[in-house]
Amino acid sequence: MKQTISFVTLGVADLARSRRFYKALGWQESSGSQQEVAFFQVGSLAFALYSREALADDAMVSADGSGFPGFSLAHNVASAKEVDATLLEAVSAGGKLVRPGEKAAWGGFRGYFSDPDGFLWEACFNPFFPIDQHGFVQLPN
Repeated sequence: MKQTISFVTLGVADLARSRRFYKALGWQESSGSQQEVAFFQVGSLAFALYSREALADDAMVSADGSGFPGFSLAHNVASAKEVDATLLEAVSAGGKLVRPGEKAAWGGFRGYFSDPDGFLWEACFNPFFPIDQHGFVQLPN
């Protein structure tokens, strides 16, 4: 298996609400979207919103479950100021502030918001992983 991730798909409770949230953040929905699924190009990765029930059914698992899902998504930016701006933008779009921006013990600056379904997003400035001209994180070799 190649070391790649092609899609991140979130199973959401209300697809229309989630579409509005991500559009309010300025994300552009792909013309490949359909009524039952929304697609967004996010750099080299595709991001999708799909009904939680339908996604669970597709994987043949139960849609039951709540609490911490065991993962978070991250949006890295080039400065601590941009972390705070990202958090404010997410809250203005209908998200919830989970943890305000603050200096991290490892030397960066980060905060968390959740989308309308409670999926955690970290807004992060990491001085050790610079952002390239396309907005992509550059990990050391």
